[in-house]
Amino acid sequence: MTNLRDEGLQVFRELLPGVLPDGPNDQVDFGADGFAPELMDIGVESVFGRLWTREGISRRERSLVTLGILIALRASDELAAHFKIARTNGLSDDELAEVIYHASGYAGFPAAATARNVAARALAGE
Repeated sequence: MTNLRDEGLQVFRELLPGVLPDGPNDQVDFGADGFAPELMDIGVESVFGRLWTREGISRRERSLVTLGILIALRASDELAAHFKIARTNGLSDDELAEVIYHASGYAGFPAAATARNVAARALAGE
């Protein structure tokens, strides 16, 4: 049987190197003492463990889809991480800018402008 948490943590480490400590996956603690402590585990298992491990499209393509959705949702916190993930998955800064430009026509200028600001901060910090 597949352990979605372990697979999700492995993918998370590959997509965002250095964010999680190396070591046994069962020792990664996302703040179990805080409010809604299981939320990050649910995300690691269902998003990174189940979706990012699928073979149907490449990680690069998954990044493109994810960015488009997050831009439309104006999900700024998640966008910051996913612009970095997109770079890890091989997208250039010019390609990331094109994603933002393209999203302006479908998600609206304010959503694209927010994404541009998030990307500028997130990518400058690398």
